[in-house]
Amino acid sequence: MHAEVIAIGDELTSGQRLDTNSRWMAAELGVLGIPVTFHTTVPDTLEAGIEAFRLAAGRADVVVVTGGLGPTADDLTRDVLAAVAGVPLDLSEEALVAVESRFTRRNAPMPESNRRQALFPRGSRIIPNPDGTAPGIDIDLDRAGGRCRVFSLPGVPSEMKRMWSDTVELALLGMMPGRVTIVQRRIKCFGAGESTVEAMLPDLIRRGRDPLVGITAHEATITLRIAARGRDEADCLAKIAPTEATIRECLGVIVYGVEDDEIEDATLAAVAADGGSVASVEVGTAGRVATLLAQAAARRATAGAFRGGIVLSQASSVDPRSLAERARREFDAAVGLGVGAVRPAADGRQAVDIAIATADGTTVTEHVLGGGLELAASRATKTALNLVRLQAAGSNRMGREPQA
Repeated sequence: MHAEVIAIGDELTSGQRLDTNSRWMAAELGVLGIPVTFHTTVPDTLEAGIEAFRLAAGRADVVVVTGGLGPTADDLTRDVLAAVAGVPLDLSEEALVAVESRFTRRNAPMPESNRRQALFPRGSRIIPNPDGTAPGIDIDLDRAGGRCRVFSLPGVPSEMKRMWSDTVELALLGMMPGRVTIVQRRIKCFGAGESTVEAMLPDLIRRGRDPLVGITAHEATITLRIAARGRDEADCLAKIAPTEATIRECLGVIVYGVEDDEIEDATLAAVAADGGSVASVEVGTAGRVATLLAQAAARRATAGAFRGGIVLSQASSVDPRSLAERARREFDAAVGLGVGAVRPAADGRQAVDIAIATADGTTVTEHVLGGGLELAASRATKTALNLVRLQAAGSNRMGREPQA
């Protein structure tokens, strides 16, 4: 089985933007043992897209595409796929509801143009997009001697990577020859960057390994995916177990959970297991800390572990130490968490001061946040929650975790 990767966008063919998606996608396909024989970059025109897709479908078993799924007139991937397949575009009510819900959650009206994102070539399948308004398209194209399967994903890297790990990767594993059972296990990590985690796992993330181990990053959360193929589920789990044990041994407290666990779930679980409670006062995270803790308390039946939170405006200039102590005092919590304002740091990065108050005293640490200003509040939130997790677990590494 061979693959081709197609990247769509005038900004790519003109050189205005570097195509990092194709590089990442080719590496992920390589991890699965699927060699990539062609990389194609296409401008935002119907004619160029049709020619590129017809060529790709004729020479590859799998084509993975990024870009061209937005709501504007030059987002033509769905039109190209329909033309190549020789089918009309149909409105998917399921996809439309998903797109509309993104705007509903933001209390914003949905522009009429976004209805285009719910149009799918007849006979295709929806690839859910949990983080954006552009669902992906999974479609089979006829070719001489067989069929080519096309997976079309958004060009936004964070959305594309999550859709890959949630949906596309498993679909590709299911296409591999042989009647086998496929089991995948996800190990969730926080506290180090993607390259650092990979360097800490010698010889685990390489092509052809059994079981395969892939790595993705989403807003500083690292997910390691262990995929095993075997006679049955028990055979797969037997293959996965030693690899998971090695990951946990190498990464230690960086591993916080598995499957759908989020950092807030692990934090409240650690607080509850320690018989304690936590409350927060935050400035630079727009209420994200309290929101995530409240959500985790509701879904994990650990309501008693989260006492409550206070959100102050970004303009507030307050020592994080006093924030943490206020949280502990006003909510009668065992642990008070204070998150200061996010501020500029060196090299275009952002920084935040986080304080934790307990009966033993108050500790304040500065954290430099990678990923740019847009992700700063999310990374500050997760970093604060992770510090509470480590404190509750009795870690002696609090405040000295590698920076994400």
